[in-house]
Amino acid sequence: MANYQVNQATIDAKAAKVDEVTEKFKNATSFVVVSSRGLTVAQDTELRKNLREAGVELHVIKNTILSRAAEKAGFDGDFLENFVGPSAVAFSNEDAVAPAKVLSDFAKTADKLEIKAGVIEGKISSKEEIAALAALPNREGLLSMLLSVLQAPIRNVAYAVNAVIDAQGGVASVEATNTETAEPAKEEAPAEEAKAEETPAEEAPTEEAVAEEAPAEETSAEDAAE
Repeated sequence: MANYQVNQATIDAKAAKVDEVTEKFKNATSFVVVSSRGLTVAQDTELRKNLREAGVELHVIKNTILSRAAEKAGFDGDFLENFVGPSAVAFSNEDAVAPAKVLSDFAKTADKLEIKAGVIEGKISSKEEIAALAALPNREGLLSMLLSVLQAPIRNVAYAVNAVIDAQGGVASVEATNTETAEPAKEEAPAEEAKAEETPAEEAPTEEAVAEEAPAEETSAEDAAE
């Protein structure tokens, strides 16, 4: 009877643990499965510290519990194959990129840390996809890029307005210069008209004089005939 009670208590405890891990799988924005076998105590401590600062929890859990919990959470059999050997899972309920980024960065200097697979916002991701995700800018970097993109049209509008103002100022200057140049030309116009009026007055007497001299030439011809 005592042995039965101990076994039942163990079964109940395992069932409770499975339910707990199942909820972690369901509630996590993302999680990454790793093998930390071979890490030194100092490395493990540093890794946990880095994850904690990024809002990520790291739990070492038995594979049997992980498999049952993942299955209850709705993950297929292919994903369950990652629960082989010593396994740890990094859970994040906020930043979906944080587990992948922290673990990938740490693995660059700790070759014993092996990333197996993960789930990012409900999508099962391979270790290659997790590495690609880790290479993206973090939340602050993405917000900075977004802010830069949003500010670009505003800067373009400001440049366009300044260009229009400069262009209008240039046109005004050209018009003012043309106006000043045209005024002296209007003042000189009467002088040219006066010259045009004087020309016929000089030519008129000359034609009349030629007409009066014509008889004199005829008289000279008569004298020559006599």
